[in-house]
Amino acid sequence: QVALVESGGGLVQAGGSLRLSCTASGNIFNINVMGWYRQASGKQRELVAAITSEGRTNYADSVKGRFTISRDNAKNTVYLQMNSLEPADTAVYYCNARRLYSARDYWGKGTLVTVSS
Repeated sequence: QVALVESGGGLVQAGGSLRLSCTASGNIFNINVMGWYRQASGKQRELVAAITSEGRTNYADSVKGRFTISRDNAKNTVYLQMNSLEPADTAVYYCNARRLYSARDYWGKGTLVTVSS
């Protein structure tokens, strides 16, 4: 039983910035990987960025250099700093968490990011 709650989405103009937060609660034992996915209208859900408990990160090529993922293990919180936002970044952003070697993924309800031109 792991609950993920996202915050920080909203409407921003192209070139602007947003910071997303996701806090995990419940049975968070051995939650090793947390990350962000997004799903734009008419498109598949895709990985944006992920971070392990050790601090190893992965980014989608489309966001490298613009987005930064970070994690506060003490607070069970993962952040996504999004800079230089583009209309193509418009999507529902979902927080994700999983345990190492586990097939089960936990998901937040999502937070909408809308980037206007």
